[in-house]
Amino acid sequence: MKNFQKKREIKDYLQSKVFLVFLTIILLLFIWNIIGVIGKLRETSKNRKIAEDKITELTKEKERLNTDIQKLSTEKGVEENIRDKFGLAKQGEGVIIIVDDKNSPANNTENKSTGFLSFFKNLFK
Repeated sequence: MKNFQKKREIKDYLQSKVFLVFLTIILLLFIWNIIGVIGKLRETSKNRKIAEDKITELTKEKERLNTDIQKLSTEKGVEENIRDKFGLAKQGEGVIIIVDDKNSPANNTENKSTGFLSFFKNLFK
């Protein structure tokens, strides 16, 4: 009988309001921690995506630089690089420099107004 009463005391204690409140608080803490872990997991996956994108970008840059190095190892590549950087030409060749005209028709149309009176003014000029 004593054994039965001891089991009943434990059962009563586990079903008491104080114990249930304690369990609820512990459950809420676990849920709060799980939500925090999920947030950190999302942030980590975003950071991983950014890192992977940067790795692919750096890989492409490395390939481009390797091709530039290979190009500069030849005589023709060095000559082409010097021509591009300094605007030089071989002997007997000419260099064409294109200069924008400051008095181009696009700039002149800004000053002209369109309308009935301007039509007559332009007609008698």
